[in-house]
Amino acid sequence: MVHRSVWLALVLLLLPVVARAVESAPATSPHAIVTLSAETDSYRPGEPFRLGLRFRLAPGWHVYWRNPGDAGSPPEIAWTLPQGATAGEIAWPAPGRETFGQVTSYVYSQEVVLPVRITPPPGDAPLEIAAAANWLVCEKICVPEEGQFRLTLPPGPAEPTPEAALFAAADRRLPQPSPFPASLAPDGQLHVSGQGLSATTVQDAWFFPDAWGGIDQNAPQTLQIGTEGLTLRLMPGPQFGPDRPLSGVLALRDPQGNESFLTLSATPLAASPPGVGAVEALLLALAGGLVLNLMPCVFPVLAMKALAIARLSGHARRTVRAQALGYTAGAVLAFLALGAALLGLRAAGTAIGWGFQFQSPLFVAVLAWLLFAMGLNLSGVYAIGGRFAGAGQDLAGRGDLLGSVATGALAVVVATPCTAPFMGSAMAAATVAPAPLALGVFAALGLGLALPYALLAAVPRLAGLLPRPGAWMEVLRQALAFPLYGAAIWLLWVASRQSGPDGVVLVAGGMGLLGLAAWALGLAQRTAGRGRRAAQGIALAAALAACALLPSLTASAGPAPGSADGSEPFSPARLAELRAAGRPVFVDMTAAWCVTCLVNEKVALAPREVRDAFAAHDVAYLKGDWTRQDPEITAFLRAAGRDGVPLYVYYPPRGEPVVLPQILTPALVLAQVQSQSSQN
Repeated sequence: MVHRSVWLALVLLLLPVVARAVESAPATSPHAIVTLSAETDSYRPGEPFRLGLRFRLAPGWHVYWRNPGDAGSPPEIAWTLPQGATAGEIAWPAPGRETFGQVTSYVYSQEVVLPVRITPPPGDAPLEIAAAANWLVCEKICVPEEGQFRLTLPPGPAEPTPEAALFAAADRRLPQPSPFPASLAPDGQLHVSGQGLSATTVQDAWFFPDAWGGIDQNAPQTLQIGTEGLTLRLMPGPQFGPDRPLSGVLALRDPQGNESFLTLSATPLAASPPGVGAVEALLLALAGGLVLNLMPCVFPVLAMKALAIARLSGHARRTVRAQALGYTAGAVLAFLALGAALLGLRAAGTAIGWGFQFQSPLFVAVLAWLLFAMGLNLSGVYAIGGRFAGAGQDLAGRGDLLGSVATGALAVVVATPCTAPFMGSAMAAATVAPAPLALGVFAALGLGLALPYALLAAVPRLAGLLPRPGAWMEVLRQALAFPLYGAAIWLLWVASRQSGPDGVVLVAGGMGLLGLAAWALGLAQRTAGRGRRAAQGIALAAALAACALLPSLTASAGPAPGSADGSEPFSPARLAELRAAGRPVFVDMTAAWCVTCLVNEKVALAPREVRDAFAAHDVAYLKGDWTRQDPEITAFLRAAGRDGVPLYVYYPPRGEPVVLPQILTPALVLAQVQSQSSQN
């Protein structure tokens, strides 16, 4: 019995020693009890472990986050460590908000641990650690306090201490890197885009800036949740710069009350063009559709249109008017269908823009095959007639109303890789307008595209000015097949960018099978009896075999923009890094299927004098490839008031970014770079 009492006394005496081994003696005041705590009761030589400055605060009192807000000062720690040991920075858990009148601060209340990672030196000696800390603890008044802390950790297996639960609580509030791209508008709107951000996952949000002055911390932050992410309306502060990144912590709370915290750096974007009214948007769309006739991607269909117009010579005015109205109706209806699909997919949460269908390898393959088959038809390999009439594959040669409607629809499909002048503002207005006005903008684009042809409906006698039909039309028909072959080859190159070498093999193989089908079909049309049925069977089998290749066609990573043209891949983080370093930046948003983009790159960005100017003025050239869907590029386009590529933005070393026209020239690019550089 005596021995048992002795052992019990020894255990009771040792308990305070054990407690002191994992937590220092406290620095105590009426406002706070502060200690240096360890997450483990020992350490493994050479393996990092964590200590933490632990605050137990009196009711109503608080200490401050790394950015204290409008008032206050964060805690500071000075370490004294054994030789060879190092201490990291404080890992700051996300704070709360405290508002007193017109002053908002970011604070910790009740109890918090501020973790610090310690890396011990090699060896197995007890680790003696000392820390001198100071902090400001506030309620209605603020009191500066300080403390000296000592802790000794022995080497060992490193078991969790009772204080480990406090470190775990801090970890739950430690911000994690954001998986979502973020952009900052010149008026302070913070836009965070990406799948997973919706009304079902986010009920409330708040942004804590890393440094004071970037935003008005006392102003409300209005949350809007859309189909592509969330927007926080921040009030710019005295240190806000529309051309500077804004970094901090985004706190999100879901409808169940669960919180998550993300670190992000919002990329500053060029100012969006001024909003346009309904009438102005419709007029811009009409002008943009008209100019679209001059863009290179419409050239293959212009060939078919030329042949169709030539065929109208000598026809009755009623026929001329019907054909022209059919083409116009096809263009308008196709634009309406594309617009409805675009708006519908966006409403479903998909981040897409103008030309979105060309981001699908399947669509590119099918369109390449269609243009190739139409070229074979114009070359006379086969003909479409009877029950196949108006199917859209003999558009240039048919004279019926359905053929004209299909021609107009196809013109819209192949025109979407281009963005003509005036279209950018019109498309931007359509994406934020009510659905009826948005569809009206798309209808105006279709009417503008068909306007030259629609003039024949208004003035049918113009068709009488055309040469009379004759043998020359067959020569023209066959010659106009080659623009279609060229367009098919271009789409094959687009497929290579989207799906790699395997995609090229599949699309080219499909072309070969369609060529076999077209040859067999033409043979069947010139043969009777069993030979005809056999040729028809070969044509059907070859067409089905081509269709069977489509499921194997998938998007691959594809080549990233490289250094061959002096560019590097665009990312919001890289743009922010370059802007922070004070370098001028030229951002080129492009796509392999965007003919306008490719022409601009060859004509305005590839010349030696432009490359030399970029090098002389230390301009960083960032290229964003929108060939495949990319939420970061989509967010950048939307924030800049554009709904498709191309987009060119020049960021001078200082000052606001400048959006360049969609049609570039070397002189325009050089003037921008040289004028901005001379001002800085």
